[in-house]
Amino acid sequence: MAFSAALASAEVIHLKNGRTIWADHVREAGTHIEYDLGDNTYAIPKALVDRVESGGMPPESSPSGSAGSDAKNLPVFVPADNQKSNSALTAKVLREGQVDPDALTALEQSGDAAACAAGYFIAGKHEFEHGNMGKARTYLESGLRFEPDNPTILNYYAAVLVRTGNPADALPYAERAVHVAPDSPETLTVLGYVQFAADHIPDAIRTWKHSLELRPDASVQRYLDKAEREAKIEADYSEHESSHFTLKYEGEKTSDSLRNQLLATLESEYDDLVSELGIAPHNSISVVLYTSQAFFDVTQAPSWSGAVNDGKLRIPVQGVSSVTPALARVLKHELAHSFISQLSGGRCPQWLNEGIAQAVEPKSLVNGRVLADLFRNQHELPLNTLEGSFTRFSPAEATLAYDESLAAVQYISDTYSMSDLQRVLERMGQGSSTEAALRAIIHSDYGQLETEVGKYLIAKYGN
Repeated sequence: MAFSAALASAEVIHLKNGRTIWADHVREAGTHIEYDLGDNTYAIPKALVDRVESGGMPPESSPSGSAGSDAKNLPVFVPADNQKSNSALTAKVLREGQVDPDALTALEQSGDAAACAAGYFIAGKHEFEHGNMGKARTYLESGLRFEPDNPTILNYYAAVLVRTGNPADALPYAERAVHVAPDSPETLTVLGYVQFAADHIPDAIRTWKHSLELRPDASVQRYLDKAEREAKIEADYSEHESSHFTLKYEGEKTSDSLRNQLLATLESEYDDLVSELGIAPHNSISVVLYTSQAFFDVTQAPSWSGAVNDGKLRIPVQGVSSVTPALARVLKHELAHSFISQLSGGRCPQWLNEGIAQAVEPKSLVNGRVLADLFRNQHELPLNTLEGSFTRFSPAEATLAYDESLAAVQYISDTYSMSDLQRVLERMGQGSSTEAALRAIIHSDYGQLETEVGKYLIAKYGN
């Protein structure tokens, strides 16, 4: 197949299984096609590729996260940048796509508070947009030292706190931004985002309505619709707290016995995950029990979904009278996503997220022989196509995606260790890309990892 002519400007890789990969740059490398996505470089065997085409606009990507990431409370949120553009300052602070710490030091030495605030904001926004929330938080905090009432910096800082699992801490910053700029639709949108993430749903509804009164916005309307749908369904829910969980449930539709069993199981699994993953979520975790179609109405999850973690554990319990072993595994799986998000700073790709969550249930790979045959014939789903939400898949595709994810994690755990998986997540939380974290810990890029997973499956399950 003649790839070379198309590679210089190619953007879309069409796979033989019907899927597509959108890339920034594509090139031929021996028996593989290499392509760049942001800071990551991937490789895929030519045998899997049907054709490569140029041009077009990639579809919006879904954020990584839990099993129901398409049904997340909110999409990955980027505040508006209302800072006055300063191209000269941006050129000083950002050199070759990286923040220059020396430039920031020079700004501080100049004694110009406004310039310092702007410089640190440029640095913080850059890291925010590249998913490096730890660095973004540090730079934005420095910006607020110089301009503590700058609404744009406050908005970004609040968004960073939400992205790193601290919505309660974000509230005073978002509220301060609205106090400074009460008629700004942007500050109101961010405040509603923070209120919703902090589970202050009625407040979020009022805030977003005010924002829409000032300026219609389709995205804000979608946020509002989701919040109103959830508020309507959960209006009469009762609430009960334990050490690490806040349980919401539909009045008398669940028994005291079931609720107590659920909380006891979750607390036990929480302790297990602290031991297994070496970290604990910062805040109390919300758990919502649904006894009817309400689960699908709120989450908009696919019919094959058994539960969702979208920042809250949403569990359908219609017809359930006790915590069975199967339900306990579902609870631990969904709870694991909260731990993985905490450890990776919300940067974990879906395949790794789901693979680890299945491994800690624990779940065995029951389709090993089928997977071995798929890898032997190069018909597997490439891992980089499994970075986003699985909710876009059909039931059969989702089964394969989950199985491949578990196989990859099982290979890493068996060949290296579970602690190495933990270190991969930690690297991501520190700002590393997925592939950089894999290279640093297990010395494999995506292409090498897929090859090794295939060998592992064939040796273990193949004939």
